[in-house]
Amino acid sequence: MVQEVRRAGMAYFLDLFSPETYQAFKRSRQDISGFRYRQRFAAERIKPGDKLLCYMTRLSRWFGILEVVEGPFQDKTPIFYPEDDPFVVRFRVRPLVWLEPEKAVPIHDPQVWQTLSMTNPQSPKWTGKIRTSLVSIPDSDGEFLEKLLCSQVAGGGTFPLDEGEVKAFETHAVRRADKSVPVTVPVESADASPDEKPEVESEVRESVRIQALLAEIGSQMGFRIWIPKADRGRVLGERQDSDASLLDRLPLNYDDTTLKTIEQIDVLWMRGRSIIRAFEVEHTTSIYSGLLRMADLLALQPNMDIRLHIVAPTTRREKIFQEIRRPVFTLLERGPLSELCTYLSYDALRDLASEKHLSHLSDSVLDEFAEEAE
Repeated sequence: MVQEVRRAGMAYFLDLFSPETYQAFKRSRQDISGFRYRQRFAAERIKPGDKLLCYMTRLSRWFGILEVVEGPFQDKTPIFYPEDDPFVVRFRVRPLVWLEPEKAVPIHDPQVWQTLSMTNPQSPKWTGKIRTSLVSIPDSDGEFLEKLLCSQVAGGGTFPLDEGEVKAFETHAVRRADKSVPVTVPVESADASPDEKPEVESEVRESVRIQALLAEIGSQMGFRIWIPKADRGRVLGERQDSDASLLDRLPLNYDDTTLKTIEQIDVLWMRGRSIIRAFEVEHTTSIYSGLLRMADLLALQPNMDIRLHIVAPTTRREKIFQEIRRPVFTLLERGPLSELCTYLSYDALRDLASEKHLSHLSDSVLDEFAEEAE
């Protein structure tokens, strides 16, 4: 494919795909790229002529370029999934490059890793740059990736998939009453089992710092904060602000079983008698236990409207996404846990904490830093 001349004013943006959404787009007419409703404001920045650079999560590969023809617009007509399609903010697009997985270029390939500004030695938090779709990509990176991907169409090299990458394309689903939900069944291995390793003091201290940071951010945004009583002393030792926002008891009128479940969640942001956000911090403890607590809460109170988050280091990101997509978590009355609970990395949380004027921001700003298990 001959590389097209870059038009004045044209910009590059990120379009994230999972192996499942890659296959769904491939099965479609390939003329629509869709995004979740919460990304409607980010979509407004994108104009016809802009280019979406396509990146596949779990494989960490660049594989396509879509030119925006029209949009954004909202449409609930199922395209990518036969029912309850979540990607309702849409653009009409024209594929310029669409590569098979073996031709897609890994971000860790030396020619990519050493060239992109987001992965240079001065940018250690590169995963934060590909956290969510529709973020702007610098022109220098966009032009480099466009040229590289076009060269893959014309010939280029191949990058065979390893066993784990092949498994990422194996589709499994659980049938709910309302729809089918993609699931994963994590394979445990002795070599990659941090959940079974004993915690060391430095790691415990880090998770307490993150609890304290969540409390500080919520307090600055005007929320009352709940910390489990067993953790309160350690968290207060890390707080930079006063403890005036901390609640001594939960002002909730639930049965004892529900209250005991809620009281054990690592951090809650409260407004009046309502829980607005709930956070589980998973540093070295079992990710599965934190997700079970979230699932228990939703099972006990399916009508409770709470935004749920698992907070963990970037090294645990893929493990979290595997666990949250377990079949057992798909059959909750309110919906699959993978659609109700998002992941926040430590780096993303620190980036949020550095935002100016936190006291003037809505809690919806978290959605710009959180990642969903697509």
